[in-house]
Amino acid sequence: MDRRAFLQKTTALTAALGLPLQAGAQPAPAAPAVRTFGPVTPARKFKLKYAPHFGMFENSAGKDLFDQLKFMADQGFTALEDNGMMGRTPELQAQLGEAMTKLGIQMGVFVIQTGGNNSDRFTTGKPENRDLFIKACESAVEVARRCNAKWMTVVPGAFERRLPIGVQHGHVIDTLRYGADVLAKHNLVMVLEPLSDNPDQFLRTSDQTYMICRAVNSPACKILFDIYHMQKNEGHIIPHIDWAWSEIGYFQIGDNPGRKEPTTGEINYKNVFKHIHAKAAADKRDFIMGMEHGNAFPGKDGEQKLIDAYVSSDAF
Repeated sequence: MDRRAFLQKTTALTAALGLPLQAGAQPAPAAPAVRTFGPVTPARKFKLKYAPHFGMFENSAGKDLFDQLKFMADQGFTALEDNGMMGRTPELQAQLGEAMTKLGIQMGVFVIQTGGNNSDRFTTGKPENRDLFIKACESAVEVARRCNAKWMTVVPGAFERRLPIGVQHGHVIDTLRYGADVLAKHNLVMVLEPLSDNPDQFLRTSDQTYMICRAVNSPACKILFDIYHMQKNEGHIIPHIDWAWSEIGYFQIGDNPGRKEPTTGEINYKNVFKHIHAKAAADKRDFIMGMEHGNAFPGKDGEQKLIDAYVSSDAF
C-alpha cells in the first residue's frame, strides 16, 4: 500500500466516523466525549516498540478508533502510527493524544502533508515549493503538540529530470534545512523516507538519504528506514542499517514480496529485529517500528495471525 492509499483509507474512515471532510460541508458534529478506559492488561511484552495503524485490527476491535487503541494496548503494542493524523480535526487529534497517554501508547509518525508523494518536488528549487513546505512544517508542529508526536514523515517528491542530479540534491537539501529550522525549535524530527513505489521518486536508497541528512546537519532531519522499501531497492538490509545507523531515526516494517506482516515473505525479520535491538541497547537508543503493511489474511483470524507473526519474530 503506498502513501496515497493510506491517506485515502484515512479519508474513508474519517467519513465513516461522521467527521468533516472539507470546509463548507455539513457543520462539524459535536466532539466525542473524552474516553475512559479500564486498566490495560497486555497479553505480552514485546522487546521492540511495534506500532500498528488504525484499521489493522478493526475486525477484532470494531471501527471506533479508541476501541482499536485499547485493543492494541491489550495485545502488548506500545506505539501507534497514523499517516493521516494531519487530516483529522484538531479536537480528535487532541483526544487521540490523551487516549494514547492513558493507554501507555507512544505516538509514532504522521505524514507532513505538502501535496502528495510526487507533487512536492523539492528537487525543482522553486520558492513556492519551499514556502509550502515551511507552512506545512509549522502546521505539523501544532498537530504534534496535540497528539504528543515527535516524528513526522517527509517525502521530497519526484525527480526534476531537466536538472542535473547534483543540482536536484542541492535543492532538496536547501528545502529540508528550512523545514528542519522550524521543527528543531520544538524538538521534533522529520524522517525522510526513501521509497520503491514509483520509479519517479527522487529518494530511493538509505545511503542517498544518509548523505542528505549529513548535509542538512540538523537533529530535526533523520532517516525513516522502511525495511520493505529498502529490501526492494537495495537489499543487504543489516549492513545498510549499520552504515546509516547514526542518521536513522525511525524504522518501518513490511515483508517482501507483498508488503504484509513478517514471516509472509523473504526477509528474516527475527534476525533483523535481533540486530536492531542489540545495536540500540548498546548505543542506548530507542526506536519505534512502524507496522506500515497490510494484513496477509482476512478477518479476525487474519488479525490473530498477524499478532502471532510478531510474537514469533520478536522471540529472539
